[in-house]
Amino acid sequence: MLTSASRSLSLPSALPGLVLCAAVALAAHFVEQLQMMIFGLHWIESLVFAILVGIAVRSSVRLPQSFIPGIQFAAKTLLEIAVVLLGASLSVAAVRQAGLPLVGGIAILVALSLAGSFLIGRLLGLSASLATLVACGNSICGNSAIVAAAPVIGAKPDDIAASIAFTALLGVAAVLTLPVLHVLFGLTAVQYGVFAGLTAYAVPQVLAATVSAGAVSTQVGTLVKLIRVMMLGPVILLLGAVHGRRLGDSAVNLRHILPWFIIGFAAMAALRSLDAIPATLLSGMSAASTAFTVTAMAALGLSVDIRSSAQTGSRVLAVAALSLLALAALGLCLIGLLKVA
Repeated sequence: MLTSASRSLSLPSALPGLVLCAAVALAAHFVEQLQMMIFGLHWIESLVFAILVGIAVRSSVRLPQSFIPGIQFAAKTLLEIAVVLLGASLSVAAVRQAGLPLVGGIAILVALSLAGSFLIGRLLGLSASLATLVACGNSICGNSAIVAAAPVIGAKPDDIAASIAFTALLGVAAVLTLPVLHVLFGLTAVQYGVFAGLTAYAVPQVLAATVSAGAVSTQVGTLVKLIRVMMLGPVILLLGAVHGRRLGDSAVNLRHILPWFIIGFAAMAALRSLDAIPATLLSGMSAASTAFTVTAMAALGLSVDIRSSAQTGSRVLAVAALSLLALAALGLCLIGLLKVA
């Protein structure tokens, strides 16, 4: 959260912190490209590296006070702008293509997974905020869902960093495990595509998990994953309403229920669905959203107390693992109920 001093932010006062965040983001991008050169795959995204590099800098160097305003601006305002731009990546085209039964089944699965993951998190001692972030990341679209949900519920930098870092590790493990489950369960190409799309955290992970099963699995998995991503909008609006009621007590403050970036997110998603955003702008908006997100993650890393993250790390990993197992079980049940061939 911004302090009273940082609300009257000026460019000169923010510049040192913003430059540092940008430098950390560039370092994270370099590490991601190095990973691609060595392994040929993006196992870990640049935003995870940004958090880790930021934490390393924060843990090894005592930052002057002059860096704080810019870091706070990047962690809050840039993240909110990134959420708005993220809305332009959502379209209802995937929903039209899939058909109502599958879309309805996925919506129910996401709702059950959100509730179950949150409950597991609370039972294992996570705060409500951290349990919500892990539930969103596990149930919808990994890091993107965590990034979108974080400002809506006013999550702390430590909670955001922990949920992204540890669920990212689990996401890599899931990509390696899914092809084994394909053989173990004897799934057809279509069934495995649905299963991978319901289980993997991000579209690139779906592609990596299904490439060995053929084009049909990849196409089906990507479609199912895109439908899961479409659930992000309603979930973010619901979180805003719930969090706003908590802050507003009996008199609900509309600003808390619908802060500007949620309205912007919904507006962008609506414009994209109506094909009102020129195709030439979409790639630039996607690149800007990614750049702002990675810079914001660098700022979060620079704000994190490593001792706090280390203390909750094992519990976050346990919650994410149990939630992922529950999601996989729900996915198999949905395949059976819909009689996917």
